Amino acid sequence: MSAGNGGWELPISEGELSRLTRELDEAHREYLPAMHAAAADLTEEVRASRRRFLMGTGAVAAGLALAACSSSSTKSTAGAASSSAGAASASATASSMYTGDLQVVALATALENQAVGAYGAALTAAKAGKLGAVPPAVATFATTAMSQHADHAKAWNAVLTGAGKPAITTVPLSNQPATLQALGAVTDVGGVAKLALMLENQAAQTYLFATYNVTSPAGIATAASIAPVEAMHAAILNFVLGQYPVPDDFLPVDKAASPTLLTV
Repeated sequence: MSAGNGGWELPISEGELSRLTRELDEAHREYLPAMHAAAADLTEEVRASRRRFLMGTGAVAAGLALAACSSSSTKSTAGAASSSAGAASASATASSMYTGDLQVVALATALENQAVGAYGAALTAAKAGKLGAVPPAVATFATTAMSQHADHAKAWNAVLTGAGKPAITTVPLSNQPATLQALGAVTDVGGVAKLALMLENQAAQTYLFATYNVTSPAGIATAASIAPVEAMHAAILNFVLGQYPVPDDFLPVDKAASPTLLTV
């Protein structure tokens, strides 16, 4: 075992942690094709839904134009006022940047960005000597997990931009300040692992929750292709903390993030 600052020790051998990290990377690469395919299908589903909406809007506009042509000037004035009210209503609706399944996609992207940032900050702190002695196998795991979260965020952002929405490159979550504060307070690898485990459990359970709460089959498939990798991250972190990850018959969702965390 490797001693760390304040007496922290890695409860398993570095060789074992390295093996688990390799298996994690292999699983991630195995899931990648399915993840990208499902994300592409989701993008197409969103585009098709948008086209149907625009076609419906065009039909309504054409009907209003015909009605205006046959109305009196008084009715035209009233129609103009009604049209203005309708435009205001449409503008109000458009102000909700991410709605429906895209709200879940936005939440997933923000969670992935949060994890990328947390692992990145931890690695920076480790290089600065703020976490004591950090076993190389731990740093390798953190780098691997961070890269995988970045892959997931990229896939989700492709769905958002494919739907004509802005990509999410920051962490627009109301719990981010508290997460950063907690990360800044840790002084050893054990503290970082506890925080990372919280984020990984939140992500895995959020994806599970999404599989039976989004309406899009492709959205369900995308979440289902990512959830196992997040669960593997959590399992390895349990080993790092000396907690044997006893498998659950059913993964709970009590730690799943809510879309209300989004601040966009």
